[in-house]
Amino acid sequence: MSDYYNAFEVSPVPAPGPDAVPPEPFRGIYGMPAFVTIPTSDLAASVDFWTRGLGFFELFGIPGRLVHLRRWAFQDVLLVTAAGVPEQAPAMSFTFAGVLSQVDSLVEACRALRPDSVEGPRDTPWNTRDVTVVTPENARIVFTAAKPFDPDSEEVRNLEAIGITPPGVVRGDNAEHA
Repeated sequence: MSDYYNAFEVSPVPAPGPDAVPPEPFRGIYGMPAFVTIPTSDLAASVDFWTRGLGFFELFGIPGRLVHLRRWAFQDVLLVTAAGVPEQAPAMSFTFAGVLSQVDSLVEACRALRPDSVEGPRDTPWNTRDVTVVTPENARIVFTAAKPFDPDSEEVRNLEAIGITPPGVVRGDNAEHA
């Protein structure tokens, strides 16, 4: 028996599928379980890229100091003013989820704003399509979208080998986790 169980109901990310619909932007105020803070030397340019390129919206701001951006619930970014930013993107990245239907438009929007900012898309062994974007602050951002589960695919076999099964598929009793 696996210690893993499906808990998709706690996430705003829809189950993978060709008809997956992204949730609406989430405007509620909550205690953030996690967020990323990104320093920027040009707050206005950063907000513009994150909103027009990556699809975030401004939840609130403190003029000249901080802008709280959000997309879906639990996708929070704080842009904070700084004297400077790193000259190149670090190896570390921040990843946020979307749906497959958003990949192409995100790539187009980011390339329109910063032509050399995008790598990908590329498919991963864990059944996602990922796009890596380097923002004006030189933050490495990964947009990931789950691909539909093909029960005969290598990606699904990779996930099942570590005890993760597709939503709606029950392989063993995990009732104690629910």
